[in-house]
Amino acid sequence: MNFSTPLTEYIDRLLPRYPQKRSAMLMVLHAIQEEQGYISKEAMEWTAQKLGVTPIQVYEVVTFYPMFRQAPIGRRHVKVCRTLSCALRGAYKVCDSLQENLACGLGQTSADGNFTVEFVECVAACGSAPVVMVDDQLHENITPEKAPDFAAKLKTETTTAMPPSRH
Repeated sequence: MNFSTPLTEYIDRLLPRYPQKRSAMLMVLHAIQEEQGYISKEAMEWTAQKLGVTPIQVYEVVTFYPMFRQAPIGRRHVKVCRTLSCALRGAYKVCDSLQENLACGLGQTSADGNFTVEFVECVAACGSAPVVMVDDQLHENITPEKAPDFAAKLKTETTTAMPPSRH
């Protein structure tokens, strides 16, 4: 696996902090995903070897936690909160509108590679529901009525100031 030098150095500094190397698995996986955008099969095998565990043990962790991805996502990661407060205020309609206006299905990436739309659990902004996170930025009060304009704004931002690809 060809990770950047800063990533491998970070992991090498991280491991001695744990009484057993396998205890660092979540931190290692987060660091890999931060750099690569997702956790590939090769990255899982590398992690297993680095931590002295079996590849299936790493796979179990990657598939258990919903924050880990096993495939590349779009340049913009659009996450719609679907828990109670957001759902009651129209999050499902917001998500439908975003899928339609960004041209991608739920959990899929648009054909142009720009957007991936997903549902997520609570993002802790219930008072301003419904909320949408784009990458790491929170957007509040994105009602079903505002969703088409919000999608249009995302498209404009993405084509004028494209963030780095996560692939």
